[in-house]
Amino acid sequence: MSDKRIEHDSMGKLDVPVDALYGAQTQRAVNNFPISGHRMPPAFIHAVARIKLAAATVNYDLELLDGERADAIGRAASAIINGEHDDQFPVDVYQTGSGTSSNMNVNEVIAHLASREGVTVGPNDHVNMGQSSNDVIPTALHLSAAIELTGTLRPALTHLRKRINARGMALDEVVKTGRTHLMDAMPLRMSQELGGWSSQLGQAVERFDSVLLRLCRLAQGGTAVGTGINAHPEFAERMAAALSQQTGLALEPNDSFFASLGGQDAAVELSGQLRGLACVIMKIANDLRWMNSGPLAGLGEIELEALQPGSSIMPGKVNPVIPEAAAQVAAQVIGLDAAVTVAGQSGNFQLNVMLPLVANNLLTSITLMSNISYLLADRCIATFKVREEHLREPLSRNPILVTALNSVIGYEAAAAIAKQAYKSGRPVIDVAEEQTRLSRAELERLLDPVALTYGGVPG
Repeated sequence: MSDKRIEHDSMGKLDVPVDALYGAQTQRAVNNFPISGHRMPPAFIHAVARIKLAAATVNYDLELLDGERADAIGRAASAIINGEHDDQFPVDVYQTGSGTSSNMNVNEVIAHLASREGVTVGPNDHVNMGQSSNDVIPTALHLSAAIELTGTLRPALTHLRKRINARGMALDEVVKTGRTHLMDAMPLRMSQELGGWSSQLGQAVERFDSVLLRLCRLAQGGTAVGTGINAHPEFAERMAAALSQQTGLALEPNDSFFASLGGQDAAVELSGQLRGLACVIMKIANDLRWMNSGPLAGLGEIELEALQPGSSIMPGKVNPVIPEAAAQVAAQVIGLDAAVTVAGQSGNFQLNVMLPLVANNLLTSITLMSNISYLLADRCIATFKVREEHLREPLSRNPILVTALNSVIGYEAAAAIAKQAYKSGRPVIDVAEEQTRLSRAELERLLDPVALTYGGVPG
């Protein structure tokens, strides 16, 4: 029994695996693009299927598609949305720049599923009615990114912030030496340090909420070049409404389909915000690595949870593996953004021709940032232990505390005290007592590390 069947398209006949749900156009793409072995992300394919589901409903309501075909398309598209046929979308990410191969892949699978029900459905004439790959793919790009942004990344960042805020509150009374240029600086509370991370993440969420407004403006209805040829005059508005009802997003047609097809400005903006988040994640990861360094010859301020042996040759060594993974994730997202930036420049006249790359990189970055946020929250922030004995001694000997005396004795006199404290290795309070007329009690009040974390002018 043959493992192939014959399918045909406008270019002729082609062998297709006998159990494949797709047809000739998908098989041509599989043959033409054996490049990376990486398929388009399921979230993107599901978004294309959402468009097909909405289009079937809209075209039926506009009396352009009969009820039997609309229902069959709807059932098939719903199955794809639910992830039932993820293995039937084999087209490589690096394909035709419009994403036509992926659009036809979904069209063919839906048509094949419908045929199993005894309904004759054409991938072009029925599933793709009122559409072009040139508006379907940009719409799916925006739609999938918006769905993953709101349903995956935002909850992950919210979870990470909650973990950070909870640990910050629990560690509010822990005071440590601050560091600028990696050098000793004025003291701060651990709640303040962690609060800085939380604020950075909160502002990242604000930026994502802003770009979401532009992601929700869709290309659907522009069809081939932005004029809307072969689409009903009401198609764009009705499609946005149907997709809004499906997803809960506030979707609308873009004010210029020519902008939607020729450019990918919102996608580039989102990629830039993901790069910004990657910088935040890198900062948090590196802070954790430094704070955990040692445990004897480093800072040793905290002890991260021991998750696995750290060396194949040095027994007992344990490494900060989650922060290291986070730093790698951040580097990858920054690199993916560079590619999206180049792709965003690749709009020639009425079409951008790097759409699959843009979609893949955005969704990959969202997945990476989401997954690492949960790991940082649950395997680092929630579980690290504070080594308070390693915080107290450096803090008490920190000559930079003399900054608090600036307003009392002047900068130069304070600098002289700090230098002498460094040179002699003595606590700054002892040197200050010798070199000023201030009493021990007054110096203890002025140089109290806890009081100094509340800011203001000591006195």
